[in-house]
Amino acid sequence: MIIIDITVHDQGWTDEESLEKLATETVEATFGCLAMQNASSELSILFTNDAEIYQLNARWRSQNNATNVLSFPAFPVRIGEGPGPMLGDIILARETIKREANNQGKPLAHHLSHLIVHGLLHLLGYDHENDTDAKVMETLERKILHILAIPDPYAVSV
Repeated sequence: MIIIDITVHDQGWTDEESLEKLATETVEATFGCLAMQNASSELSILFTNDAEIYQLNARWRSQNNATNVLSFPAFPVRIGEGPGPMLGDIILARETIKREANNQGKPLAHHLSHLIVHGLLHLLGYDHENDTDAKVMETLERKILHILAIPDPYAVSV
């Protein structure tokens, strides 16, 4: 069982109950797709804003910009391994995510689920530093989002 600790630092987000429901469904779909339904760990998800994520991105990644999602693993996990007792943190920036969803013509909830999947895969050892790894991660994201009945975020629209 994955225990999810939700924290909301920006009141522009929807109500905490809705965020918790979306996060729980997304995390369960991810662990189910990875055949890790019996994993036991704790995950923290922070719903914040561009200003806070900018500070975190600058401090921990030396990137002077806001980003949509950051992931901080509690312990290193290799692909295919189960997580330890603490999985880590996912941080999401409201303004950037909302702007991206609007620009891409996607429902905010779909884009948010995608970014939770993306952040969670990082915590589980996946990355996209090279083309091969990016393809693996993108394929998993597509499969998980399909389970959630969310359209392929990488599909080219005509």
